[in-house]
Amino acid sequence: MKTLELFELQADEGPCMDCYRAGAPIVNLDLASVEARTRWPRFAPEALDAGFRSAHAVPMRLRGTILGALNLFRADAGEWADDDVVAAQAFADIATIAILQNRATVRAQVLNEQLDRALTSRIVIEQAKGVLAERGSFQMDEAFDRLRRYARNNNRRLVDVAQDVIAGVLGTADLAPRR
Repeated sequence: MKTLELFELQADEGPCMDCYRAGAPIVNLDLASVEARTRWPRFAPEALDAGFRSAHAVPMRLRGTILGALNLFRADAGEWADDDVVAAQAFADIATIAILQNRATVRAQVLNEQLDRALTSRIVIEQAKGVLAERGSFQMDEAFDRLRRYARNNNRRLVDVAQDVIAGVLGTADLAPRR
């Protein structure tokens, strides 16, 4: 079925594509019918070859915006009653909410990871400033300027330079301004 849906996307035809464009359910089309073969000349034969006799689609929407469509395939040509369409739409609405919730969760995780890395980097940089200021007997601003200048001149990330200072790989002499 996944291959058939991929084919539908690549061929840019089929019930899911029509549903997405129209924003309305596409139901009760027998894939063997002249109407379906005329409407979807590439999709209908592929779906029939895959063992499906009818295909339906309902929109996945949020507040009137169509985000996608849900395909539903049947092995027989039976028609849906109005209640079936309502139930399928409810299922699509629930699936849409689940997808959007998952996206929001993933975005929040990514943001939290970015903030955590930024905070960790900031701590390392502050530690390196303290090490440089103490060892070189200069102010914190001067220590930061030396870290930043070295990082820029050597095309390195500031946090990596700071880690090398803390580890003793780089000393005050290494970060002294060039003359």
